[in-house]
Amino acid sequence: MANNSKTLVIKDLKEKSILVSREFSAPRDKVWRAYTESEYLEKWWGPQPWKAETKSISFTVGGYWLYAMVGRKNEKHWSRMDYTAIKPYESLEIKDGFCDEEGNLNTSLPVSTGSIIFNPSDSGTLVEFKMFYNTEKEVETMIEMGFEQGITTCLEQLERLFQENKI
Repeated sequence: MANNSKTLVIKDLKEKSILVSREFSAPRDKVWRAYTESEYLEKWWGPQPWKAETKSISFTVGGYWLYAMVGRKNEKHWSRMDYTAIKPYESLEIKDGFCDEEGNLNTSLPVSTGSIIFNPSDSGTLVEFKMFYNTEKEVETMIEMGFEQGITTCLEQLERLFQENKI
């Protein structure tokens, strides 16, 4: 990564994966909290003008975060992030997909599995978020839906929160 203060997104159609890597200017415990506590997730998980709104969260293995991306006109797009393994302050294994308000997955849209790894670095914490999809088409669908721009904006919002000591 040439510039550690920026988000790196690598799409690999052969592997059917997307890797997102970003170094944050915050210690690992703060970055961990930003990714695992709804009060912090809601401050950055959603590219403005969208915002995340938690319906429920159970941060345990077998639990999940059910949330809506809420737009300016109060339109809601629901998603669910299942926690399949948790190593506190080190990594999360997740299943992520679009769903309805009750958390029922919409299998006509991409569903991914993957991991989020938190590594201390000289200037803070390096987060590597790698998601795997069932088909190349699902990766292409995520790209077409604006995933790269959206996640880059979200991670820039998170870095600003760290710089402003809001987490």
